[in-house]
Amino acid sequence: MTRSEALTWHDALHRLQVAARPHALASVMGTAGSTPREPGAKMVITPDVVYDTLGGGTFEYQVIDSARQALAQGECGLRLEAFALGGRSGQCCGGYVHVLIELFPAAEMTIALFGAGHVGQALVELLAPLPWRVLWHDSREDAFPVWAVNQARLECYSGQNPDAAVEALPSDTHALVMTHDHGEDRDLIDALLKRGDCASIGLIGSRSKWASFQRRLREAGHTEDALRQVRCPIGIAGARGKAPYEIALAVMAELLTLKPAVERCDQRGITPQRLRDVFENERMGSQNDD
Repeated sequence: MTRSEALTWHDALHRLQVAARPHALASVMGTAGSTPREPGAKMVITPDVVYDTLGGGTFEYQVIDSARQALAQGECGLRLEAFALGGRSGQCCGGYVHVLIELFPAAEMTIALFGAGHVGQALVELLAPLPWRVLWHDSREDAFPVWAVNQARLECYSGQNPDAAVEALPSDTHALVMTHDHGEDRDLIDALLKRGDCASIGLIGSRSKWASFQRRLREAGHTEDALRQVRCPIGIAGARGKAPYEIALAVMAELLTLKPAVERCDQRGITPQRLRDVFENERMGSQNDD
């Protein structure tokens, strides 16, 4: 377990919320008997780091493990856990702790945008209000506008070659290729197809551009099935207009059609049955301790 000493739980929570990274907030809701921390103590948990503490020991490790298992399964919403210190947790305090775990999964979608030209800039501005993570790449050192600095859920990467940029992407990314150079576009498509784990791949340009790319990509060993993964031209069908903002709108509309159809979280609070189970387990545990 990696623990960060640099951030308190509230600072970490703010940063993770803004970045739409998966995390959990664990809060001590109630205690009985001797316990490490009082109600109100909080800790933030990510897949690899924790911030602050609920008192340490086996009990805390169990809280962390419970939160990480839920995050790994993409769960969201609320979980209430009861810990008997001295029973389940193997600690000598002898009390009980109720912990509320609030789960916040990752961003709904991750978009990798290659190219900071006019269309790319218009598209990033359209994406900004949505709870999507945007990874913005450009091989030029000075391509990004000033307003892109410190934007929520926007990460800017400059000066990388295509292979390095693609290699660093998370799986299930929706990739959009629209750089200033056709050769770079082709190299990016080649690298994205070699990965084989993108949620979607879009390429800006005409059908003739894509036809010329396909010949070179076939020569590089890509199959017809692989090439069919690439959308070119990009943008929702039937959209017209060649101005950068018009193209960006068409691409934005197309991305909305690629969004998962079912919302990942429809849980609203903790069910009465779960509350009954938690308190019943505590009562039974108390009898066993006696």
